[in-house]
Amino acid sequence: MTEIDPATSTPDVAETLRRKNRGVKLFIRDIVLIFVAAIIISVGIKAFLIRSFYIPSGSMENTLQINDRIIVNELVPKVVPVQHGDVVVFKDPGGWLPPSAPLNQNGFAAGVDWVLSVVGLSAPDSNDHLIKRVIGLPGDKVACCNAFGQMTVNGIPLVEPYLKLDNGVTKVSFDDFSITVPKNSLWVMGDNRYNSRDSRYHPDTPTKGFVPMDDVVGRAFVISWPSSHWTWLDNYPKVFGGVNGNSK
Repeated sequence: MTEIDPATSTPDVAETLRRKNRGVKLFIRDIVLIFVAAIIISVGIKAFLIRSFYIPSGSMENTLQINDRIIVNELVPKVVPVQHGDVVVFKDPGGWLPPSAPLNQNGFAAGVDWVLSVVGLSAPDSNDHLIKRVIGLPGDKVACCNAFGQMTVNGIPLVEPYLKLDNGVTKVSFDDFSITVPKNSLWVMGDNRYNSRDSRYHPDTPTKGFVPMDDVVGRAFVISWPSSHWTWLDNYPKVFGGVNGNSK
């Protein structure tokens, strides 16, 4: 096949070639710009709106299963206030988690994981975070257990349908306690109540078992994977109806 030399071709043929070359360059430029814009938007969404985490433990069963992937609304609590019953992801306040072993990955896997984490599709830091349900807000008095084995918030007994308890167990906490949640803090507990190292079990840590509001990453609002577990995560407003009298 004979190639056409723009220098020796007719003006019409040369102009056609120049237009084709320019069209290809514009197409490549547009693809690059779209890709860069998608990365910037994804990073912005992860930084300010939502991000993904996976569940490494069974402390929130049966609401969440091990290895479930969740989407977290990062506007909570910076813009939208935390509410009773919210399922929140938070950084270790100090002393809740054992030191994590470094993750050994080859260069390619580490690079792919980094790229996916930038756009919020991977969650390599999930092991450095915890997820629990908010039981007490600042100013709340949380106590357990009453004569019926229930927990109370500001004197109101809670009927908690989300709990996982062993057969025959009616007391919602093995350990009795009575606390008042300090300012800018939360009292959190796992739904798998007898298999959750939550606020009850960290009185000797720097925050005495309370979670500082500044450590809250956001509220989990949906299970995104596996598809068979897809569901919105409820904060059960009826369970906590009437308990807000002392919250500040």
